[in-house]
Amino acid sequence: MSETRKIALVTGAGVGMGEAISRRLAEDGMAVGVLDINAEPVASVAQAINSAGGRALPVVADVSDRDQVEKAVQTIRESLGPITVLVNNAGVENFTAFAEIDDVNWDRILAVNLKGAYLVTQTVLPDMLELAWGRIINISSFGAQIGAPNMVHYSASKGGLISMTRSLAQELGSRGITVNSIAPGFIDTPMARRAIAGNKLPPVDELVRAYPIPRMGRPEEVAAACAYFASEEAGYVTAQLLGVNGGTAV
Repeated sequence: MSETRKIALVTGAGVGMGEAISRRLAEDGMAVGVLDINAEPVASVAQAINSAGGRALPVVADVSDRDQVEKAVQTIRESLGPITVLVNNAGVENFTAFAEIDDVNWDRILAVNLKGAYLVTQTVLPDMLELAWGRIINISSFGAQIGAPNMVHYSASKGGLISMTRSLAQELGSRGITVNSIAPGFIDTPMARRAIAGNKLPPVDELVRAYPIPRMGRPEEVAAACAYFASEEAGYVTAQLLGVNGGTAV
């Protein structure tokens, strides 16, 4: 399948890694459905892509709501075509000591970070099955590999994405669909900056001091990993977890 025929859907695409991924896939010749729960950011991202000569469509949906997801996916299909590349990037974080996590908090984190990926993937999958070609890329987290204090619910949700990736890869490989995951480390995103400003994380210099590459990662570096997994060249790569983390040991 040529790059120009690929239609991508990126969730959580309004800011940070999602924005960078959307822009990179568009630069690689894909039409992109730019999905987020907030309308203004996705409109801005789509406009920037279109102004640069790409093709993007902003769509608004809460990924934890099946009805909203189905309507958003149908809108993309009608405007751009069948979806063959999916990046499950939408996610929310929360810093709460385990003993103080309540059911509402736990359920919301799991609903967006894990259930959302399940709903969007299940909704998009018929397009890939019909074409016998697809790329599913799940954005997990370094915290799912090593754990994180006060983020048990977040780490659990991202760990679930890794397991989901491996199981789906086994189920869909013979159908022409690859499924891979990326575990970003400490990436310079609005989410990370909010956590630092709110004293939820140590200062940047302290966090990265022991990294082999002692700096924060850039959203564009995560986007480059997505671009590889979405490419024709990655057709024999599936069930993999790629750490974009500056070399931090797991």
